[in-house]
Amino acid sequence: MRHYKSFVALGDSFTEGLNDPGPDGHYRGWADRVAERLAADDPSFRYANLAVRGKLLDQVVAEQVPPAVDMAPDLVSFCAGGNDLLRPGSDPDVMAKTLARAVRDLRSGGADVLLFTGVDPRDTPIMRRLRGKFAIYYLHLRSIADLYGCKLVDQWSMQGLRDWRAWSADRLHMNEDGHRLVAARVLDVLGVPFEEDWRKEWPPRTVDPRTRRREDAQWIKEHLVPWVSRRIRGVSSGDGLSPKRPELAPWA
Repeated sequence: MRHYKSFVALGDSFTEGLNDPGPDGHYRGWADRVAERLAADDPSFRYANLAVRGKLLDQVVAEQVPPAVDMAPDLVSFCAGGNDLLRPGSDPDVMAKTLARAVRDLRSGGADVLLFTGVDPRDTPIMRRLRGKFAIYYLHLRSIADLYGCKLVDQWSMQGLRDWRAWSADRLHMNEDGHRLVAARVLDVLGVPFEEDWRKEWPPRTVDPRTRRREDAQWIKEHLVPWVSRRIRGVSSGDGLSPKRPELAPWA
């Protein structure tokens, strides 16, 4: 196991930590949880989180990869592309080429790179229609991980994340439980001992069809329609926001 003295997290809302509220008013999320565990082994450990909600793959590559390369950390996490795949006309083959260039740049400095597949969208209304496009992108991602010697966090196989109890009301962002599961999986991939197991089994729960239809209708009204409206207007939830930890600094 490599001893990591520094960690830089790149990406969008998933890595920023929505919707896992922290005690300081910022979102916490899986990346902060991983940083906290790594810092427990080394008081000099440093961490930066450049992720900003709503960012597209090209934006992450242009705005976050260069400063991450300059920071020269031991470990970099890179998760982006989900926002692109939700948009009409996005091409997972083209996206994969962009991702490969970014990974090559990050690996050139000697950093270990964490890549992530997404969660299987087959249980999500609307998004399940895009399942094929997501699958193609994640197959490319697996190939890139093999080619450049990256560590892969496979969320597609995490059955605990297929339960809505791991997600917030918008069905796009994990809640505290979801982020804790991802943090446990990341630490497992890194070979770092952790007290929690990502192989969570939720207690059985039965939801009658009428309740499910009512919940789906409420989700469409309160979350899907506003999201589509922002896309039409060209507005992002991350417009005007800065990264929560823009500098590589001690965890404390």
